[in-house]
Amino acid sequence: MTASRPRYARINKMVEGLLSDNNVHAAPVPVEMIAKSLGATIAYRDFDEDVSGLLIRQGDSSVIGVAENQSQERQRFTIAHELGHLLLHEGQEVHVDKLFRINFRSKASSTAEDVQEIEANTFAANLLMPRAFLIKDAAKLDLDFEDQGHVQSLASRYEVSAQAMTFRLLNLFGYSESA
Repeated sequence: MTASRPRYARINKMVEGLLSDNNVHAAPVPVEMIAKSLGATIAYRDFDEDVSGLLIRQGDSSVIGVAENQSQERQRFTIAHELGHLLLHEGQEVHVDKLFRINFRSKASSTAEDVQEIEANTFAANLLMPRAFLIKDAAKLDLDFEDQGHVQSLASRYEVSAQAMTFRLLNLFGYSESA
């Protein structure tokens, strides 16, 4: 069964469980270790430039393919994204993700039409930048959204891109030009 809208509460609970089960209490989240704990093999390959990652399942085994020419931050996001597909979207034996902008949505999901991509991106953001961790770390910085140094500092700590961190912070804490 395919969900008709993103299951945010389920994703949050699933990520919290994964972090707890893997004894992860601070950034950066060891996404490769978590993938391996779930029985997934990570394979870095030279894919067509339109492919950032893929998930192949066969029986109880799964392989997450990651484009080796991407940045480390992009690779971490891809692994987390494919884990989202692995845990949330049963039944697909092969799932290929084309390159997408790191704003937590592909072209299709940015129109809110592809629920699976929205869920996988939400899962990746929650896994790599857990809410509880960010609240604690942002408080230490007295976070200012307009201070790129603060955003870059958090991005470096979490081993994600500054763009991914900006979107995650905006989604968590909100921001208004008039505020």
